Amino acid sequence: MTSTITRVLLLLAMASPATAAKPYEPWPTKDQLRRIEQAAYACSRDNSTQACRLVRQLADPLMDHSRLPGLCKDVLWSLMDQAKVANRNDFRRKDAITNTARRIPRVCAEPVMKKGKPKSRQA
Repeated sequence: MTSTITRVLLLLAMASPATAAKPYEPWPTKDQLRRIEQAAYACSRDNSTQACRLVRQLADPLMDHSRLPGLCKDVLWSLMDQAKVANRNDFRRKDAITNTARRIPRVCAEPVMKKGKPKSRQA
């Protein structure tokens, strides 16, 4: 009897961390990702403090997102690093920010699960 109670208590102790898991965190919407991309374009074009700050403010919360892959976070980190006002707004700076911003929708978008093709019956 005592061993049964011990087993039940151990099972409950092992299961309790699983029930205390983090709440579901939704994937960033396409609109959120698009806003970051548009802000990055404005930062590269205008080279203003306000435009570049907006990029960092929009991208920063996604760095702590639990469901985003590391590749997405690498792109966001790179964009946050590049989105700073420069003395000269030359084409290299603009291209670096623009090319990084273009990767966001592809790399950070929610993956689409493909449905498998139905297997055909062979006679």
